[in-house]
Amino acid sequence: MSEPAAALGGARHDGFVTVAELPPRGMIALRGDHADPAFKNVATGVTGLDFPARGQAVFVEDRALCWMSPDELLLMLPYDAVDGALGVIAEGLGDAHHLAADVSDARSLFRLTGLDLREVLAKQTPADMSPDALPPGRFRRTRLAQVPAAIWLREDTVAEVMCFRSVARYVFDLLKGATMPGTEVGYWRG
Repeated sequence: MSEPAAALGGARHDGFVTVAELPPRGMIALRGDHADPAFKNVATGVTGLDFPARGQAVFVEDRALCWMSPDELLLMLPYDAVDGALGVIAEGLGDAHHLAADVSDARSLFRLTGLDLREVLAKQTPADMSPDALPPGRFRRTRLAQVPAAIWLREDTVAEVMCFRSVARYVFDLLKGATMPGTEVGYWRG
């Protein structure tokens, strides 16, 4: 079996905001009843994190528990922990109606770092990128130009963007172009 590799080999661009492709991260799409205590227990047990509120992400280092919809979570964990986590989920939920799918190799992640990251994102998405609409910890599914993506801020100057691996080059190039010196529009500076 080959080692996991980032879609763009760790691409990086240093503009007025830095855009860097992150290494592969384990990801499990988990669907089920958020009100079911067993569902909550298995999600929090696998990640070691608190259950997220609607529209939120709870994260520590390379682990995250993200609210995707009223019946879906995204669990992020170390890449090599996915198989064991799927076993724990299957055992913990048993016959309860649920779906757990390894989506690690279907996604790419980028980190934006810099004071003007909201401006970079606002150039690409119709979603409100203001601090009130997207404070750290808020998980936002949206579009970047023509493709679906998810955005969350780890802190005011660090954001992560998730997209399908098949459009990783497109998303990287969009973000790179939006960080070129001289393209600043003064959207927001915190």
